[in-house]
Amino acid sequence: MVPRIAIIDQNTLEATGLKSIIGDLAPMADVGTFSSFEEMMQERELSDESIPFYHFFVSSQILISHADFFLKYQRQTIVLTSQPTSNRLLENFHTLNTAQLEHDMLKSILMLFHHAHGSGHAHAASPTLVGHEVDSPLSQRETEVLALVVRGFINKEIADRLCISLPTVVTHRKNICDKLRLRSVSSLTIYAVTHGIVSAEEI
Repeated sequence: MVPRIAIIDQNTLEATGLKSIIGDLAPMADVGTFSSFEEMMQERELSDESIPFYHFFVSSQILISHADFFLKYQRQTIVLTSQPTSNRLLENFHTLNTAQLEHDMLKSILMLFHHAHGSGHAHAASPTLVGHEVDSPLSQRETEVLALVVRGFINKEIADRLCISLPTVVTHRKNICDKLRLRSVSSLTIYAVTHGIVSAEEI
């Protein structure tokens, strides 16, 4: 069964950006965006499912207006906030700061998914680089380069740490992107965390 995720937010740009990030994180998920609680409920009625969504990402205003519903799905609900709030209701939920930079938001989402599911992904990462996966399309050296890329090191720093030339780092980065068919650092970060190459805390 395909996991379904609902993003309920009147801010279309915010919802669309979050949908893109979650789509990279969970490519098999069916991510729906809704501008109101009522729109989401209409979808729910049409689907005829008792618990239609695996996760809810919901704006704080919508959550406060429909608290009775979301309290039933407290563990599955993540509240979208752009600034600190003193509302005590929100203390019962995980929150996601939507005003942060993309890298920081990605890290926050990865941490939320990890903690929400106990031990996290089947390939949960240790605090350091784990062993090279047998079925990985990447070589051991490419895995080492990827780990440093997603941890924020620039090419020169990677070359110095691995005692290789700068052109070799550039070649490895190109090969990594080609093999994984990923282009953005965000997508590479998601791959690295979900495949146990780095932990979410390291990015």
